[in-house]
Amino acid sequence: MRVGRNIQKRLLKWFSKNGRDLPWRKTTDPYAIWVSEIMLQQTQVITVIPYYQKFLKAFPTVGDLAKADLSEVLKVWEGLGYYSRARNLHRASQIVLDRFRGIIPNDLKDLVSLPGIGRSTAGAILSFAFHKDAPILDGNVKRVISRLFAVSDNPARGETDDLLWRISETLLPEGLSYPFNQALMDLGSMLCTVKEPDCDRCPLRDVCKARASGRPERYPSKRTKKAIPHLEAVSAVIKRNGKVLLRQRPPSGLLGGLWEFPDWRMKEKQRSKLRLRLRNHVKKDIGITVDVKELIGTFRQTFSHFKLTLQVYHCQAINGKRKGNWVAIQKLHLYPMSRIHRRIAEKINGETLG
Repeated sequence: MRVGRNIQKRLLKWFSKNGRDLPWRKTTDPYAIWVSEIMLQQTQVITVIPYYQKFLKAFPTVGDLAKADLSEVLKVWEGLGYYSRARNLHRASQIVLDRFRGIIPNDLKDLVSLPGIGRSTAGAILSFAFHKDAPILDGNVKRVISRLFAVSDNPARGETDDLLWRISETLLPEGLSYPFNQALMDLGSMLCTVKEPDCDRCPLRDVCKARASGRPERYPSKRTKKAIPHLEAVSAVIKRNGKVLLRQRPPSGLLGGLWEFPDWRMKEKQRSKLRLRLRNHVKKDIGITVDVKELIGTFRQTFSHFKLTLQVYHCQAINGKRKGNWVAIQKLHLYPMSRIHRRIAEKINGETLG
């Protein structure tokens, strides 16, 4: 217990002088804090800040978000990635409006019942918005605790995760969860980093078991990374009367709800005669006969679980029915897209302007 009080005292003192100046720390609005916590999942602070400000400008209240069309939400979110976060946030806002009368709950059970909110995100909302004594365990906090107490097992394991939660809860100083949880996150982000932790500047260096071992970066143990598969696909920019054909992805799953130019995955044995294969795909799946023209370009994007290379061709519609939306090239910027399809849109828009 004495070790815990020592950690609390040192960390709070350090935070009072070194805590980061972040926009979501200047509000106690549960909605704004919730938005920030969802955006910060798997995304760095420096990337999140402009999106956070843009999102709150577009949807200043939970009611505004709940009543917005999903495409509007995805458009504001575009470029931030992990779009399931935006879909969950949108759906959760509707539940808050319907079930909780537009008031964000201040109860752990109610919060974790909402899509996209796990125990750590709920703890952050309870701690930062409602000043309740709730522990958190995001990636930074897991790393700090694992090193402080030399917990070498993989945090993804259930037993290890349970242990880290117990430690996080035990360390929490009564009535000071807000600054203490923020301090844990800042320490992990600023000093106790994944690679080359700055132990000499750490306020907890004298009580850190991982530092005493001489190799703090070994904690926690890391999962063996699997090789990322490389997928190849071909895409058609189908033109007709100054418009191009877009398809919307299903509302769930990878990039759910986003718009894109029709594309098809190519297996290794199908890489020859791409123009012929593309024309056949368009005819079979979309119902349009096209003349496949010149290559627009080769576009690449790395997703979380695979790499994609996309060969994109100009196609001129000749006849047939359509399955999709014909959109004026000048209005493509209004439709939410993944990064790779946004680059295609920008390329053809630039060609049109040129």
